[in-house]
Amino acid sequence: MMRIITGSARGTKLIAPTGELTRPTAERTKEAVFSMLQNELADRRVLDLFGGSGQMGLEALSRGAAHAVFVDHERSAIDVITKNAAHTRLSHKAEILRADSVGFLRSYRGAPFHLIFLDPPYAAGIVPQCLALIAEKKLLSTGGIVVCETGDPDAVFADNTALQVQYTVLRRSRYGAAHVCLLTPCEVADREGTL
Repeated sequence: MMRIITGSARGTKLIAPTGELTRPTAERTKEAVFSMLQNELADRRVLDLFGGSGQMGLEALSRGAAHAVFVDHERSAIDVITKNAAHTRLSHKAEILRADSVGFLRSYRGAPFHLIFLDPPYAAGIVPQCLALIAEKKLLSTGGIVVCETGDPDAVFADNTALQVQYTVLRRSRYGAAHVCLLTPCEVADREGTL
């Protein structure tokens, strides 16, 4: 069962899209991620790029984030995110878009984000492409954080050394099959493990 852990919507149960296209982040993983981010959420702009159920972005909103953009290309996911946002009474802070995630990054022209969640299907292998676009388009604000969830720690950069030098790894953790990596642009952090 998915639920909001804490904040204004604490305890609210969430629904997930049906089928095998969406793999919701496990409760233990989500709790660990937000424990790492607890001082990084107030009044922040959030992007939940592979929205699924919307639970990561909604958890951030519940904990004080100012605005969240949810992106997913599946109609079923968009319907579920819309219902979950209404159920948590956070719709007024949510912008929900049906779009291809890579296409969204390429075309986005709005203000940069303070926090970006990247949790695509593990087999998709598109985290490096997303990270490259985030860096190229300057979609992360100064001091911003990208949270990557992958099935393999090497899938974050996929041996792309040119990409690796653009980010500093703040933290790496494993929770069962999930590998979580927190990144920030290199110019705003100079050593690993600052969180």
